[in-house]
Amino acid sequence: MANHKSALKRIRSNEKKRVLNRYQHKTTRNAIKALRLSTDKSDAAAKLATVVSMIDKLAKKNIIHDNKAANLKSKLTKHVSKL
Repeated sequence: MANHKSALKRIRSNEKKRVLNRYQHKTTRNAIKALRLSTDKSDAAAKLATVVSMIDKLAKKNIIHDNKAANLKSKLTKHVSKL
């Protein structure tokens, strides 16, 4: 167990960040799954904008890698254009 005040604070702040990162990542994954399952083109196009925004936010905060974000956006855009 940590003995210094700063180490105790670091433990608390790391836990808060971990929980928030997990929530944002899981929410984005669910949105991606919903987008992939949608069959209506206009509905999917509307969802695509929000999903791309979510992916960009995750990449900006280094929750996912920039290349992974680019690959996801590319695949989702291709999927929507095929509908």
